Amino acid sequence: MAVVSTKPYVGVPRDLVANFNGKQLVYACWDQHLLFAAPFLICVPPEMSFRELVDGPLTALMQPDPDASAVDWSKVEWLKSNKPFTPDFDASLAANGIGHKEQLRFITPGLNSLLAAA
Repeated sequence: MAVVSTKPYVGVPRDLVANFNGKQLVYACWDQHLLFAAPFLICVPPEMSFRELVDGPLTALMQPDPDASAVDWSKVEWLKSNKPFTPDFDASLAANGIGHKEQLRFITPGLNSLLAAA
């Protein structure tokens, strides 16, 4: 269906990094674990270390999944913007190249609640 505008439309995005008081949004998706319907959306400072992201908000958000306590973070496979990524756990998010609205995906080999045996 066609839409006709009576005046020019100017969209103003509200999710600009400038609107988050020094913080940024990071999306994190646990592949093969569809207990969660969408990626986690985490609002964190870019100075936060990758380890603090994993040990803090990411681990807390994963807790409802039965596989959460069995995750071996040293074996997790990471994707950043759908490309393989090896994070430096002791470096900041910014130093790891993780910017505003970046998507991280992680795969936990051997843990797959999506295809668990019935």
